[in-house]
Amino acid sequence: MESDYLDNTFIHTKIKLLTIRNKKKKKIDYNNILKSILKNMLAFSMFLISYYLYYLSLEKCFKGEDLCVQKIKWIKKKVIQEFSSCALITVLLQLIFYKIISRLHLIHLIIVFFSFYKYSHGYAFHDHGYFNFIGFIGICAIIIIFFFPMNGFIYFIKKRKKKYLLYYILSIIIIIFFLIYLFSSSNFINCNEWKYGLNNTYIQNNITKYGCNIRFPEKCPFKILKYFQDITKIRKIKCQNLKKNRIKILLEKSKSPYLNKNKTIKLIGYPILNKDKSYFLDYPDNHNLLEDYFLNNLVDMENKEILDTVFKNQIPEIYIDFTNSSDGNMIINLNYNKTLSEERRAKEQNTIPYSENILSLYIDSVSRANSLRQLKKTTKFIENFMSYEGNNNKEDQSQKFHSFQFFKYHSFRYQTSGNYPRLFYGRMREQYHITSINKYLKNGGYITGYASDICNKENVRMLHNLPEDQGYDHVFLNCDPNTGHIRDHYIKCLYGKMVTGHLYEYGNQFWRKYKNNRKFLNIVNNDGHEGTLEVLKYSDDIIYNFLNNLFNDNLLKDSSIFLLSDHGVAMPSIYYFHLFYQLELRLPMLYIIVNDRKNISYNEQYMYINENQQTFITGYDIYNTFINIIYGDKYESKIAPKSHNGISLFKRIDQKSRSPYNYSSMSKFACVKEYF
Repeated sequence: MESDYLDNTFIHTKIKLLTIRNKKKKKIDYNNILKSILKNMLAFSMFLISYYLYYLSLEKCFKGEDLCVQKIKWIKKKVIQEFSSCALITVLLQLIFYKIISRLHLIHLIIVFFSFYKYSHGYAFHDHGYFNFIGFIGICAIIIIFFFPMNGFIYFIKKRKKKYLLYYILSIIIIIFFLIYLFSSSNFINCNEWKYGLNNTYIQNNITKYGCNIRFPEKCPFKILKYFQDITKIRKIKCQNLKKNRIKILLEKSKSPYLNKNKTIKLIGYPILNKDKSYFLDYPDNHNLLEDYFLNNLVDMENKEILDTVFKNQIPEIYIDFTNSSDGNMIINLNYNKTLSEERRAKEQNTIPYSENILSLYIDSVSRANSLRQLKKTTKFIENFMSYEGNNNKEDQSQKFHSFQFFKYHSFRYQTSGNYPRLFYGRMREQYHITSINKYLKNGGYITGYASDICNKENVRMLHNLPEDQGYDHVFLNCDPNTGHIRDHYIKCLYGKMVTGHLYEYGNQFWRKYKNNRKFLNIVNNDGHEGTLEVLKYSDDIIYNFLNNLFNDNLLKDSSIFLLSDHGVAMPSIYYFHLFYQLELRLPMLYIIVNDRKNISYNEQYMYINENQQTFITGYDIYNTFINIIYGDKYESKIAPKSHNGISLFKRIDQKSRSPYNYSSMSKFACVKEYF
C-alpha cells in the first residue's frame, strides 16, 4: 500500500512539473492575434466603406443641385451606392451572427445607423434629407429579410436539431404563402376605387377628346400596412400633451437685439417678415435665410420703446405668451390696415373680376387619390356643390356655387420648386422676368395674405430680387424652431396645437377683417409631405371647419375657392417604385368651387370648365385661371398677363396643340396612348 502511495505521489509530482515546464515553454500565438487584428480591421474598414457609399449617394444634392432628384442617371447611381452600402452591412451581420468577428461590432452598426439618420435628417439634403435615410432603410430591410431565412436554415443544419428544423421550414412556408396571398388578393390591395372621384364620377379615357388616357394601377400595396403607418395614432401623439421648455429653445437660438435675455421675458413677438427690405434680397447659398432672419428679429412685446421706435406701425401680428408656462401659448392678432383697405378699394374700378375673393388652400404633396382617402370631410363639403346646370341661374348669385374636380391635372416635377412657380408666377423658377400673381391682384384692388408652415423664401418671393410690390400684404411664415422637422411621419405641433390649426386661424382672421374688400388668401401647408400617407387626415377637420364656418357666416359669397397641390406624394417610402406610387406622384389634387356671377356667360364658360375636368391640364392653366378671375372678360385682351404655356380653365383647351408628350416625362408616364 505504501508503495502504491509513493508511486501515485511520484506520478502526480511529475505531471505537475511537466505542466509547469509546458507553461514556461508556451509561447504567444502571434498568428491568432494577427488574424484577430486583421478580421477586426477588415470589419472596421467595411463599416467605413459603407458609410462612404452612403455619403456618395447624397453628395450631388449637397453641392446644390436642386433638381438632382429628377436626374435618372444619378438616381440609378444612387441606388447602386445605397445597395452596396446595405450589402456590406448585411455581410457584417452575417459575420457577427456566426461569431467570425466579435459581437462588439454591433456597437459600430448602431453608430452607423444613428449617423446615417442624423446626417441625412433635416436641411442637409436641401430640406429633403430624410428621403435618403428612408430609401436606405428600405433597401437594407429587403436584403436582410432575404438573408435571414438562409441563415436560420444553415444554423439548424449545423446544430442538427432536427426536431426544430421541421418547425422552421413550416413557418417559412406559411410566411411565404401569406405574403403571396396578400400581394395577390384583391380584397387587400386592389385599386378599384382609384379611378373614381366625387359624386360617383370617374376618370374618362378618350384620347381624342381629352388628350390623355390615364393609366390605372391594379394594386395599391400601401393598404397592407395602412393600420401600422399611422405613427400619430400608434404613439398616441396629441399636441396639447407635448410639453417642452419652448421659451428656452427660442432664447438660446435667437440673437435678436430686441430681446433682453437678462430679464424675464413673458411675451415674444414674431417679426413681420416683409417689413425689412433685406427680406426681399436673394441669398441663394443660404437656404435657411428666413429662419435666421426670424430668430434674429424676435421682439419683447412688453418693451414699448422698441415697439414704438423700431416696429412703429408694423407691430407683430403673432406673439407667444409665456406668462403662465414655459410651454407658451400662441396669440394671433392680424393687424387690420385701414389705409391699405381704402387704397385697394380705390383700385377696384380697374377690373371687373369673376370673383371678388380668391381662396387658395394649397397642401404640398397630395395626390388626387389620397385627398379622397384622407380629406373625407373637406371633399364632402366640395361634393355638396357638384351640380352642373349649364345655364344662367336666376337665384341669388351670392349663394349659388358650383364645384369641379380635375382628374388629369399633372405635375411637372417631383418637387415643389419645379411646380409652385408655374402656379403663382406662370413660369419656371429658373427663368428671369417672372411676375408674381400678387402684382395683378393688387392692381385689381385685392388685398393679399399668405400663411405657411414652410420656412422658405422662395414661395413668398421667389428668385431674382423681385420688386417689393409683388410681395404679400400680410404674411405668417412659421419659422419657429419648436415646430420640429416638417417631414416627420406624424402631426406637427406648435404651442399645444397643430401647426395647420395656427395657419388657418391666421387665414380666418384675414378673411373676416377684410370682409368688405376684394382679397386673395393663400394658405400653404406641408402635412402631405411624408411617406406614410396618413398625416394628412389630421388636417381634415381644420380645413373643413374653416370652410364650413365661413360659408355659414355668408363670408364665401362671391368667391372662387381652390383646394390644390403641386405634385402627388413625393416622399419615398417602401412603395416608391410601385406603379400606384409613381402615378400618384404625377397626379396631384385640384378642386375648384366657383361662385356664380351675373357677368359670367354660363353657357360657355361653365361648359368649358366642366369639360376640362377630364382634360390634360397643368399648373400653367391654374395660373391663367387666376388671371382670368382677376380680369374677368378682359382676360383675352392685351392687358391680360397670361402665361403662353397655359390657358384659363374657363376656356376650351385644344388638346391637339398641347400633347402631354411635349410637356415632360412626368406626363408621359401617366398618360398613355392606348388605354390598358
